[in-house]
Amino acid sequence: MSTALRRTIFLVLLLIAWEAGYRIFDWGWKFPSVSQTLQAFYDGIVHGELLQAAGASMLRLLISFALSLVIGTTLGFLFARYRWLDDTLGFLVVSLQTIPSIAWLPFAIIWFGLNETSVIFITTLGATWTMALASRTGIKNIPPIYLRAAQTMGTGNGFNLFLQVMIPASFPHLINGVRTAWAFAWRALVAGELIAKGAGLGQLLQDGRNLGDTSLMLCIVIIIAVLGTVSDHFCFKKLEDKVLERYGLAGSKS
Repeated sequence: MSTALRRTIFLVLLLIAWEAGYRIFDWGWKFPSVSQTLQAFYDGIVHGELLQAAGASMLRLLISFALSLVIGTTLGFLFARYRWLDDTLGFLVVSLQTIPSIAWLPFAIIWFGLNETSVIFITTLGATWTMALASRTGIKNIPPIYLRAAQTMGTGNGFNLFLQVMIPASFPHLINGVRTAWAFAWRALVAGELIAKGAGLGQLLQDGRNLGDTSLMLCIVIIIAVLGTVSDHFCFKKLEDKVLERYGLAGSKS
């Protein structure tokens, strides 16, 4: 039995159990049935609310995620190359990672107001520290012989060494950092949108709470889960497989 078939059977059984639980235990408005959730999906798509909210959230997420990748990878490289920086700023980054990014939202509102910038700021924070530590670990674990061999062949100590040797050699750690940073960015984004103004999945989730519309709320949760799973499987997983194959770290798929 293929993986796709097993997953399909599991989802069908899950839907049956969900609908049966709704009818048997009489959840009422506290948790929607399958049919109510499908109706909420249909209404949201036809009226454009879900598509508009998902588009706005994805735009904020992509901007924040790109910023976090650039900032985090750069910080990780600096921490790995300079001991004094790792012992000072690197220690601070470890401390900052333990702080939920939503804790910075009051500061962001004071600094930027209830707008896009605040949401992008805390979303970027949510992913940057994870990316910095992942890239730092990946670069520190590169065997020194790789770097010496590359320098012998003329890469030097600068950008060429970083791009041609360090990034590929540390890729297994980097891709794990990217995946974790993506998940953290989603959490920070939705948390920020719950409070900040403007269209977005978080704001739509808040609207559903205010109206007591649990079917709409569940739709948002499902959309976030689907977007996260699809992006990880078709983007990050594919990228990981190709890069590992390109650098001989995994066998080619038949």
